[in-house]
Amino acid sequence: MSLLPTLDTPFGIKLWPLFDQAVAAATQGSFVPSKFEFIRGETILSTFPPVAGAIAGYYLVIFGGNYLFKKFGIKGFVLNGLFQLHNLILTSLSLTLLVLMAEQLIPIIGHHGLFYAICHPNAWTQQLECLYFLNYLTKFTEFIDTVFLVVKQKRLTFLHTYHHGATALLCFTQLIGKTPISWVPITLNLGVHVVMYWYYFLAARGIRVWWKEWVTRFQIIQFVLDLGFVYFATYQKLVHTYLPKGQKFLPTCGDCAGSMLAAYSGCAILSSYLVLFIAFYIDVYRKKDSRRSKRVKSVSGGYAAQVNTYVYTTGRDSPTPQPEANLKSRKA
Repeated sequence: MSLLPTLDTPFGIKLWPLFDQAVAAATQGSFVPSKFEFIRGETILSTFPPVAGAIAGYYLVIFGGNYLFKKFGIKGFVLNGLFQLHNLILTSLSLTLLVLMAEQLIPIIGHHGLFYAICHPNAWTQQLECLYFLNYLTKFTEFIDTVFLVVKQKRLTFLHTYHHGATALLCFTQLIGKTPISWVPITLNLGVHVVMYWYYFLAARGIRVWWKEWVTRFQIIQFVLDLGFVYFATYQKLVHTYLPKGQKFLPTCGDCAGSMLAAYSGCAILSSYLVLFIAFYIDVYRKKDSRRSKRVKSVSGGYAAQVNTYVYTTGRDSPTPQPEANLKSRKA
């Protein structure tokens, strides 16, 4: 049997059957990826009330917990070992889902083209729906990021707290709306998360890397690409739905599958992310007189930018600084 990559087997072997068997065995048959179907009202977190309740509970826990810690003067706990494990698990999950999605998407794009892959209803396959759902569940797992922040008694930022709640809601709207274009923001986000959570794991271990600023740059690039695709697909759907006669005069490629709610929520939430992350990047890396920039300068060496990206992008605790060794004079 040849292990050379092909269009239908981009990694040389079929990974989905192996994943299917492994998950079925690990869950003792209670969850079999190849048999999964997202059914509203039956699948967990498939209707708005429990999703809204989970998100509301998230904000209640983090803000309520933060208030109680401060009110009773409770000092933060050091959970660096658990924090490293958390980041290592998330970077591994992100890489696994990204590879499995790539295996499904490469043949679709190769055989049918990009427009088919983002707009045709048949591009919403059973395998991809399962992977979208698993990615959706990880968004609730990522709520633990902020729990770490509260328990360690570190600063809560709007960017961090808003991003977590809004992303869970965004994934929900795309699942119920069955938007084939979902794979674009999901795969880009997974790619960023592989790098981001790996960086956080290294930073928590006190390991410095030269590409720390690129973590934020990758996030901004991600949202620019997301919006290019999402605006394009939404435009196609708007013209097809509300201006059917205008298709003779307006440049269109055809209708895009998915609900209007999913289209509107995707445009709104992703646009807000882009604005917030650009504002963060300018504040930290480009405003010479900003307080955060001064804070960067106050910390020695490359560790400074690492601290600011670590704290303000995600609201996480920054790793313990490792002071530079005292340099000895050459004459000595």
